Amino acid sequence: MIGSLQWCRPSELRARGIVGMNQRNSAYIARYNDRKLYPRVDDKYITKELALEFGIKVPELIGLVRHQHEVKGLANLLAGQERFVIKPSMGSAGKGILVVVGREGDRFLKPSGEALSLQDIRRHVNNTLSGLYSLGGRNDKAMIEEAIEFSDVFDGFSYQGVPDIRVIVFQGYPIMAMMRLSTKSSDGKANLHQGAVGVGIDIVSGKARSAVQWGKPVLQHPDTGRKLAELKVPHWDEIVELSACCYEMTELGYLGADVVLDKHKGPQILELNARPGLAIQVANNIGLLPRLQLIENISRKDRLLRTPQERVAFSRKHFAET
Repeated sequence: MIGSLQWCRPSELRARGIVGMNQRNSAYIARYNDRKLYPRVDDKYITKELALEFGIKVPELIGLVRHQHEVKGLANLLAGQERFVIKPSMGSAGKGILVVVGREGDRFLKPSGEALSLQDIRRHVNNTLSGLYSLGGRNDKAMIEEAIEFSDVFDGFSYQGVPDIRVIVFQGYPIMAMMRLSTKSSDGKANLHQGAVGVGIDIVSGKARSAVQWGKPVLQHPDTGRKLAELKVPHWDEIVELSACCYEMTELGYLGADVVLDKHKGPQILELNARPGLAIQVANNIGLLPRLQLIENISRKDRLLRTPQERVAFSRKHFAET
């Protein structure tokens, strides 16, 4: 049954509770996400500041470049930094994220092995500031973050880059999850649009359900050969609870929480998304709609009174391997 959604007719998809983009946009994003709150997740720097205020763990910020004249200071900012990530504060779909995993002399090494000069780094930051990667092409900021050192438990499951976990949170309830595993073709980035592998994860156990790459079912990691069915995410309870807490932080009713697992610091929120994609349904081989409707049937009063821990317990009870 792995990946069988790929071959379903539209009528079958509806019968299986698959949410399409139009339905997601009108029935869930427009209804449950107040647009005035979007900057809390669209601007990753604001997200980071907000998360720290709420006591939610995030990767450490090395530096923030706001203006073109600050670019010449990159040499000092990056001095002694072996591993780091540069990303646009208002980027989307993984665009403009530059991952550096090591250095050789004055060269910076990408996960693919490509070496970059300091001038290449400066050019990338300049492009970021000019809005090349940002939503709507607006002028942006360049965030330089500490690179995550992922746990040995993921050896063979990801190609050099850091795997992350996407959790869909609806009205504060975690309802579906997947893990995104970087590949050589995705250049070390955990982005499905660039060729990363998406693995559906059981919301209760943290175990793999099924997996896809480029929308097609896969059983092994394309670069390492590791069997994806063997994947089990550690610290799963903490990851799901961390995602649920993002509801209070953002006040967004329909949310995608991206979590990374650092070898030494544990689960951390990488970023949040007010318009999470729908490929998570293909990765899990199940539809979102039955879970969304179950949460909608809970009275508003009950939803508001429940703590993140109580919401997680509800999800664990109702969404086990379904």
